[in-house]
Amino acid sequence: MICNNYNPPFLLQNGHIQTIIPTFFRKVENVVYKRERINTLDDDFLDLDWSSAAEPDSGYNSRNTGLVIISHGLEGNSKRAYVKGMVRACNMAGWDCLAWNYRSCSGEPNKQLRSYHSGATDDLALVIDHAKKTGKYCEIFLVGFSLGGNLTLVYLGRDKVDSIVKKAVVFSVPCDLKGSSMALAKPVNRFYMKRFLKMLHEKIKAKMALMPGKIDDKDFEKIKNFKGFDDRYTAPINGFKDAFDYWEKCSSKQFIKNISVPTLIVNARNDPCISDSCYPVKEAMENSRVFLEIPDSGGHVGFIEFNKDQLFWSEKRAVTFFHEYPLTA
Repeated sequence: MICNNYNPPFLLQNGHIQTIIPTFFRKVENVVYKRERINTLDDDFLDLDWSSAAEPDSGYNSRNTGLVIISHGLEGNSKRAYVKGMVRACNMAGWDCLAWNYRSCSGEPNKQLRSYHSGATDDLALVIDHAKKTGKYCEIFLVGFSLGGNLTLVYLGRDKVDSIVKKAVVFSVPCDLKGSSMALAKPVNRFYMKRFLKMLHEKIKAKMALMPGKIDDKDFEKIKNFKGFDDRYTAPINGFKDAFDYWEKCSSKQFIKNISVPTLIVNARNDPCISDSCYPVKEAMENSRVFLEIPDSGGHVGFIEFNKDQLFWSEKRAVTFFHEYPLTA
């Protein structure tokens, strides 16, 4: 399914503008988190930020038995505007939210050498299981942005999915990691690449201070793209042969055929951070549970919209899909 029902504001149609403006200028108010730290099986930790529904008796979910778990993008966290915007929208619709921070993304370095990557679904599974064990919820919906979208699709299509997970919506998904990495390596995307590498370098330096001798940043300035970073860090630390091996095994596109819960994928046509191979038209057409929408505009995790509720189009789209599409049997 190819959908073009998102109409960007005047003069904001450009994909780079849609990507950059929300990142640097959007402020989302009225989101209150309560942080919880949980332990992982390998003696590490994850920081979870919970937000209770603003309107528990709304028409969307009058019993408030639903929880939305939100997975952020590369070098993001629960405080990013796109995460808080989705939390606010889902709270307004009557659902509690859990915005979780990947290892090393909550403001404190994680304890193990490994951090997070596009296929590290064990942590997502742990978060889902922890939320289920609270006994508060009958259904869980998943939202993923960018890397978090890929992570969500890999979990849904490769792993054993907990039956409490009923629906999912993902945005701006680099579902072909090689293609997306090559796209970001282009000169036109130098701004994004340099920004990502700068943030990743800070994580490496923090890890060096925590565990000297196990990791270093010698000649880090020679790394110019994700291939260089993944070859040196992501692949060897996480048991992959090299960047290509990591990309091949953790790209979600190959797992879409196996997804069994209703899942919406939204990738804008003018997204500067993904390649043509990241639009899984064939895969979506072959799976009746997967819905692909490709608006002409939206950028990368953009989808700007101006309205009295201060909700972006992506946030309204997720709420609509969760509300209207029938649950799995």
